[in-house]
Amino acid sequence: MRSILTNKWFKFAIVALVYTLWVIWLGIYWWFFGLIMIFDIYITQKVHWAFWKKKNPPDGKQTKVVEWVDAIIFAVIAASFIRMFFIEAYTIPTSSMEKTMLVGDYLFVSKTAYGPKLPNTPISFPFVHHTMPLTKTVKSYSDAIQWKYHRLKGFSHVHRNDVVVFNFPEGDTVAVNMQAQSYYQLVRMYGRERVWNDKRTFGDIIYRPVDKRENYIKRCVAIPGDSLKIVNAQVFVNGKAQITIPGLQYDYIVTTDGTAINPEALDRLHISKADRHRNGAQYMFPLTKENVGKLKKFSNVISVERMNMPAGRPDPNIFPFDPKDYPWNVDNFGPIWIPKKGATVHLTLKNLPFYRRIIRVYEKNKLAVKDSTIYINDKPADSYTFNMNYYWMMGDNRHNSADSRYWGFVPEDHVVGKASFIWLSLNKDKSFPANIRWNRFFKKVE
Repeated sequence: MRSILTNKWFKFAIVALVYTLWVIWLGIYWWFFGLIMIFDIYITQKVHWAFWKKKNPPDGKQTKVVEWVDAIIFAVIAASFIRMFFIEAYTIPTSSMEKTMLVGDYLFVSKTAYGPKLPNTPISFPFVHHTMPLTKTVKSYSDAIQWKYHRLKGFSHVHRNDVVVFNFPEGDTVAVNMQAQSYYQLVRMYGRERVWNDKRTFGDIIYRPVDKRENYIKRCVAIPGDSLKIVNAQVFVNGKAQITIPGLQYDYIVTTDGTAINPEALDRLHISKADRHRNGAQYMFPLTKENVGKLKKFSNVISVERMNMPAGRPDPNIFPFDPKDYPWNVDNFGPIWIPKKGATVHLTLKNLPFYRRIIRVYEKNKLAVKDSTIYINDKPADSYTFNMNYYWMMGDNRHNSADSRYWGFVPEDHVVGKASFIWLSLNKDKSFPANIRWNRFFKKVE
């Protein structure tokens, strides 16, 4: 058995088989030429591929430095391969998914759940996203080679109520000094001329490919072909109310008799210090249904009322950014149809705001309106057929989430993977070791 395992032809056969299966999974068949290199490594050994090591050293051993270099190179390649095709670590930076996901949660995202997508920018510095460490503007990737969108086969598809990690759809353009904010939101607020010319405030305006845009995590509430509507903060999909989500929360106004609520009581309700807002006898908290019931029992609490933006009061920052025809807000929104690959819609000037970004940005067509006529790629168009599937993503912290209500649909080529499980959770309001949330270790994300 030992002689078989150490036989060069046996090793070559095993590695060649694994590599062949991987190329078939990739669907990039010209990579089969890699078998020539594998054959040389294990059989002919004509080329010295490991150039950093001495070939056939006198005593059969490499120096300690070479051994370390060899180990580091192997670790980087192996970790990058796993991160790209199987699983990737992610951190929850904001409260948009509380109480399902908490700020300080560290989780693993499964790439195989929906199928890993090949990087748009394959040449990049390992283990960093879009910017080199300790810098704000130095890119960690090269634009020299850019691949088109290609997703490998996965175990499943995006389903309603999955917790999904994706690249921020409006992250294609970024104001360097305000990277946490949507460039398009800044333009709507301050005007394009000021955003581009006021370098002191906004910094340079840069472009990022899909795979280098910020990672967001939200819950998929509607899939391609669904119709969605929000009535008084209740989400309806295809006319049915969304299923009950245990961690779902909204902002509430809590009125007391004038005395303060004990901070330790708020700690027990897991309301973070950043979410505690007080104005005299009134507090504003994001609360789950369970915490609403508990607060109502406090002796000094008079009332607990959910905040709600009434229907017909438009918010200009809400998609599709047309308050006149669509006077929608975060609590009363829609109806809206989620585009599906292969489906065709009748285009009018009234519904164009829904699909303008899809046609022009996500699916890279030339779009113009002249004399009340819509032109796509310089041809008059009264319909459009979608080339990709799209999704509607929302945070479980409904009044504190920048989600699809603010920037619209999420294209399928922006989907990174499915949130799998939490492997570490740290409470930023506490010091070590009290900051470790032991009850969240290896908790499955649902």
